[in-house]
Amino acid sequence: MLAAYANTLESSKPLPREFYTRCVLKVAQECLGKLLVHQLSGDTLVARIVEAEAYRGPLDRAAHSYKGRRTQRTEVMYGPGGFAYVFFVYGMHYQFNIVAGQPGEPHAVLIRAAEPWHGQASMASRRGHPKDARLLTNGPGKLCHALGIDRSHYGVDLCRPPLYLAEGPAPRAIRQTPRIGVDYAGKWAARPWRWIDADSPFVSRCRSPQPPAKVG
Repeated sequence: MLAAYANTLESSKPLPREFYTRCVLKVAQECLGKLLVHQLSGDTLVARIVEAEAYRGPLDRAAHSYKGRRTQRTEVMYGPGGFAYVFFVYGMHYQFNIVAGQPGEPHAVLIRAAEPWHGQASMASRRGHPKDARLLTNGPGKLCHALGIDRSHYGVDLCRPPLYLAEGPAPRAIRQTPRIGVDYAGKWAARPWRWIDADSPFVSRCRSPQPPAKVG
């Protein structure tokens, strides 16, 4: 499948604003299979999204915008869809989110995992050359590290380079589950707002063990 897209990576077009300015649940599901492209220091890094979670404030207790919380960190979520919401967690990791919906709807999609498609050597260098290729991008912090996404990308317009989403091959099977790590959100933690590509070994958490994938 990668070979079919390799020749079009450089000419891939960013998704239009209309993709993002819809219901966050729809956007999260349809992020699966899309290509996350980052043109960085003369290199083009590409990863195919295989896991995404929706956060739907202000009612969603798991969302940073719960109860209409509006701070310097959450401000971008109150604008139109199609902009990057990047935040720092645990004093060590960045997490990349996509603002979704209309202005005033503080919704976002957390991109939790992806498959490296192009620029894997650069990703591996950033990640310390792990022996298992899945460790490059099978979690939100790892994904940001591998693709060079950090606080400087907060508020970036995802409808144009250097950081954007482009069309990619849709998954053959999608599984829907509760979100990860939001037990504090009470009944909202049970909402099935996490979507995964059921065939991908790069999903951050799988119920059954997967064999190691080779790097390189």
